[in-house]
Amino acid sequence: MSSDALVHEIGPGGSVDGDPAGVLGGKGASIVELRETGFPVPDGFVLTTEAYHSFVRQAGLASDLAAALEFDTPDPDPDALAEAGREARELVRDAELPPEHVEAATEAYAAMGEPRVAVRSSATDEDGADASFAGQQETYLAVEGAEAVLQRVKDCWASLFTDRALTYRAEHDRAEEAGIAVIVQELVEAEKSGVLFTVDPATEAREMTVEAAWGLGEAVVSGVVSPDNYVIDRDTGSLVEQTVNTKRVMVERAPDGETVQRPVPEEKRDEQVLDRDELETLVGIGREIETRRDGPQDIEWAIRDGDVVVLQARPITTGGGSTPAGTGTDDPRGVTAEGLGAAPGSAVGELRFETLAAVKRAKAGHDVVLARERTSPSDLPGMKAAEAVVTAEGGTTSHAAIVARELDTPAVVGCEGFDVDESAGRAEVGGRTVEPGTRVRVDGTDGELTLLE
Repeated sequence: MSSDALVHEIGPGGSVDGDPAGVLGGKGASIVELRETGFPVPDGFVLTTEAYHSFVRQAGLASDLAAALEFDTPDPDPDALAEAGREARELVRDAELPPEHVEAATEAYAAMGEPRVAVRSSATDEDGADASFAGQQETYLAVEGAEAVLQRVKDCWASLFTDRALTYRAEHDRAEEAGIAVIVQELVEAEKSGVLFTVDPATEAREMTVEAAWGLGEAVVSGVVSPDNYVIDRDTGSLVEQTVNTKRVMVERAPDGETVQRPVPEEKRDEQVLDRDELETLVGIGREIETRRDGPQDIEWAIRDGDVVVLQARPITTGGGSTPAGTGTDDPRGVTAEGLGAAPGSAVGELRFETLAAVKRAKAGHDVVLARERTSPSDLPGMKAAEAVVTAEGGTTSHAAIVARELDTPAVVGCEGFDVDESAGRAEVGGRTVEPGTRVRVDGTDGELTLLE
């Protein structure tokens, strides 16, 4: 098999005829198109979906994977799904890479000068107009050396079969096996980074939303930090609203090459991340990408040495904004915590702090609100089972917030006065200890958490 079938360069003239997403995955196709049309996208290459499929064929994995993934859909038993995913991931990780795959990837990495890179999954069914798959497959940052890159390629392939990815695929009636490409790009050593939505992500109002934090963008998209939030009038470019949050943690590259969460220096925790010129640059890029793509966009970006770099762009996906079953008319005691409305609608339920299996057990005869310090894509199964989600940290542009909107699950993120102790299974709300089972209302439109008892 030729190396051209396995590797595709990210660079000028890098377009793909026919079905780009079928060759490069949704994310890879987007990145290649952005670079070809002149946007500032980091150098790199994509291991194509054919690289994955030929690996599966040559390793004789097809029948074993099919057998491993036999579980009921669309609402699989959590234990059966977890076992299926574990077995499938082990099959992929334990198989040997064919020599031509090793050669093609190693040569492409050497041509880059063997820098530290980000190794990013790019499934064929992600980053579409109706399903984002935000955060459902893996990304690895600060990878260095050919051997480490090859291992992370296999880890990305295996991430097709994480519990969250299998749950999401079943939820969207895409239980059939997807293809996957892998993007290898120069790591952007960002001083600041974040996400731009060209319309309001929760309401689809015609206002741009930018969220920003210090360091690498993983902190924003994974929801570990409450980022600064800027709302910009699309027509005039004027700043409509600005919220400068306390940013307690940041993600940086450590000296050994790994990425780590570190406390933000005291003097920067409450400092505004973006200045006016940077906001104007981001808004301009957002407008141009939206025009080229003919629709609202979700854009991940970073700033390095004063220059804006585009890391990803995909269509905005939202739910219908419906208010799901579980909405109640209980007489509230008053709003006890306020945050950001991340997914519209409201719901009433009992606070729970556990994993999917525990949420499903608690849900027998009860409506459940999933409460977390911060959400991650791995919380997807619990989010699907819950009536609503509330978090102490995070922003409206995080992967978990995107998925909540797709699921029509009301969500409030970045709640002030809401401190969750997941290990103890309780929370502090306005100085009051709140135990599991406490009934609350979550208003994902106005960003309010209300105690009902």
